[in-house]
Amino acid sequence: MNEMMKVLYIQVGEKPQVIEIKHTLKEMQRLVGGIISAYSPFDDGSVIILNDTGKIDGLEFNRVVYDENGEIADIIAGDFFICYAPPDRPEFSSLPDELIRKYSELFKTPKAFIKIDGKLIILPVGEQQ
Repeated sequence: MNEMMKVLYIQVGEKPQVIEIKHTLKEMQRLVGGIISAYSPFDDGSVIILNDTGKIDGLEFNRVVYDENGEIADIIAGDFFICYAPPDRPEFSSLPDELIRKYSELFKTPKAFIKIDGKLIILPVGEQQ
């Protein structure tokens, strides 16, 4: 196993950043602030590593994952990162450059989540380009 892994790290309220992390469970847990869970909403081998109990623990909402119809599929709570784990490989690995570009663009804008009259309003925050 490679000792380092290149991932796209997305903190609440921040733009995505490419970082290299130690390829250890402890380091992955440190980044997400708890027990990790792997979420694979995309079909390109990328996987979102997030805090398994983030929503239950009341972590701040971070980003939205949309389905192919543009509907909300899920909302990720807390900091998370994206790495590579295609079905034919048994372990997480560095995210390829083309997927770094893809997900840097997809998740580039931090979001604000506001509940009004029982409805969740999602707004972009920060610089708009």
